[in-house]
Amino acid sequence: MSAKRIGEFAEQTYQAAERFKANALLANDSLFTPGTPIWTPELLGQIHTRFLDRPDAGGAGFYKKLQLQLANRPVEVYQLMGEVLYVHHLILSMRIDAKRRNIAGNPRVDGEEIKWSPKLVSIPPELDEGLQSRFINPGGGYAQIPFQVGTLIETVEQWKELEAGKREILLKDPWDFKKFLFGVNFRSRLLINNQNRGDAERQLLLHILFPETFETILRNDKLGICKAKAFASFFDPQEPDVDRKVQRIRRVIEEKIGRGFNFFGQDIRPYWKPAKGEKPVEVFSAGDKVTRPSGDGLQAEGLQALADETYLPVSFLEEIQSLLAEKGQVIFQGPPGTGKTYVAQKLARHLAGSGDDAKGRVRLVQFHPSYAYEDFVQGFRPKQLDGGQVGFELRKGPLLEIAEKAGDSDKPHYLIIDEINRGALATVFGELYFLLEYRGEKMRLQYSAEGEKFALPENLFIIGTMNTADRSIAMVDLALRRRFYFVEFHPEKEPVNGVLLQWLRQHAKGMEWVADVVKEANQRLADADAAIGPSYFMREGLNDAGVKRIWEHSVLPYIAERLFNERGRLADFELEKLKGNAPD
Repeated sequence: MSAKRIGEFAEQTYQAAERFKANALLANDSLFTPGTPIWTPELLGQIHTRFLDRPDAGGAGFYKKLQLQLANRPVEVYQLMGEVLYVHHLILSMRIDAKRRNIAGNPRVDGEEIKWSPKLVSIPPELDEGLQSRFINPGGGYAQIPFQVGTLIETVEQWKELEAGKREILLKDPWDFKKFLFGVNFRSRLLINNQNRGDAERQLLLHILFPETFETILRNDKLGICKAKAFASFFDPQEPDVDRKVQRIRRVIEEKIGRGFNFFGQDIRPYWKPAKGEKPVEVFSAGDKVTRPSGDGLQAEGLQALADETYLPVSFLEEIQSLLAEKGQVIFQGPPGTGKTYVAQKLARHLAGSGDDAKGRVRLVQFHPSYAYEDFVQGFRPKQLDGGQVGFELRKGPLLEIAEKAGDSDKPHYLIIDEINRGALATVFGELYFLLEYRGEKMRLQYSAEGEKFALPENLFIIGTMNTADRSIAMVDLALRRRFYFVEFHPEKEPVNGVLLQWLRQHAKGMEWVADVVKEANQRLADADAAIGPSYFMREGLNDAGVKRIWEHSVLPYIAERLFNERGRLADFELEKLKGNAPD
């Protein structure tokens, strides 16, 4: 039984937490430059004096205040604050580029860059990877940051007052450490009358230091879990400690379902925190398959309707939402006919919302071999001048147009790039390689005027589609691949492998055999990048004659192209042969 999270960068996150434990809590060392005394009582004392005891320093907002509060301090003080902010941001649900900027000393707030540190704090690569995890949203916005960060600083400051042996003992027992953590009596001007306003930071510390024991959940949600009727029999009602109750609930649920889980997952959340308008499920059943939409993420409510429309599970769509929220851009990759473009458009329109301007916040472009930077971003185009002469004018491409619209709005905008790898990507994207990774950073574009700079706004999300079957086009180069998350749409893998059968059962009863034929054909092709997708057959009024027509004039020519050097195999893909060999 464990509350420890899993994921692509989870291990790096927990390794970073171990460094915090060893270097900052058990020593006076540094996270970023080991061997340098940074987490010392003296430097913590300087931050206490300048930050914790000067909450009314001029400036609106946390980072502007911080800029004034730390002004003219030694470089070690700025590094310590950067490392404090690193620990604070480690598992927050926030985009990685925003985390980096906040920690380094040049955050962007409402479009304005604020340099709270005169020299940017450098984050080591191994710790940078740890920031990729997004486990918890503390809520409260910028107004709560001073109290959360202040709680971390003053907790460590009082921790340093303990004898070294006592600190080692406390870090070996999660419950003893929790007793210390919640026993800290804050003395600073910022927190003396706000003892619990930084409680989210305590919850964060409990998890990163003891991930096996404590959840990535805020106290109010823990209380909500313990109040759920479905879990009432899972723990001793006389137990006073909410974390022990939640731990016991986890143990019982894991025993019942035979695996780990997330309390916010679609199979567990409906029992204690259902979607808006829904009532909690009151009886727990290990066999239940609860798929109600969560309230998390961008426009999560209503995802069930989108799932019904696309025949994809809510969890799959939620995962794409999370990837978009984290990196800002994703690519759907897979063979033709798997619904990549269809899902991209439907999802973008859903996430854009239903306002009067929603349609204008989604735009689609399609790349092709002759598509250039000048078409996509900005370039000179022919124009007829007065007198009939031909000249040139600088025109914005679709990327620049939607980026400028997004920059003037606080609503999400979506750019869909269909067949993204059919273009010469390095040429088409140009300096966007940099801007995709460093959202909010400004740089001069190729055709911009002197002094004119451009940044990709945080609220512009990009969804690309990539056909893996077209051998005439180049694969995405590694530089661009690192800047996108990739989502696989494969006909023989979850969740796409069940789409066709679901559709046939609802729209073409008696034609379910088509799904078996397609599966048999894909097994014979044995080419993951060229498998036959379900979209070929998802047509209203489908019947035997329609399937034969689609097979002979669409699917077989496609297979013939794949088997160009193996023409003898083509006979194995005749429809009647496949029907005879497909499983009943």
